Amino acid sequence: MAIQLTETAAKQIRDSIVAKRGGVGLRLGIKKVGCSGFAYTFDVAREVAEGDHLFEAHDAKLVVDAVALPIVDGSTLDFVRDGFKQIFRVENPNVKNQCGCGESFSV
Repeated sequence: MAIQLTETAAKQIRDSIVAKRGGVGLRLGIKKVGCSGFAYTFDVAREVAEGDHLFEAHDAKLVVDAVALPIVDGSTLDFVRDGFKQIFRVENPNVKNQCGCGESFSV
């Protein structure tokens, strides 16, 4: 199982860890919501817990729990800026449907 990080995403993760005064890296998760089923969650990972998977690239760390990993396996995490909007974007090959607003998806 693997998740790729772009250099832009890695830089944002490193900057976020400094701004939040610590942490191991970025935690990528999923939650059940929306009209399509799931949404991504992002938070500072304070630790790598038992059952978590750690991915490292470009001097940044991404932590994914065992529940989310099968859903995001094979994804690429990027960080994009569009005008005033700045977001992490997950390019997930497992997504079958996405809601119109792009906030939720199904696999």
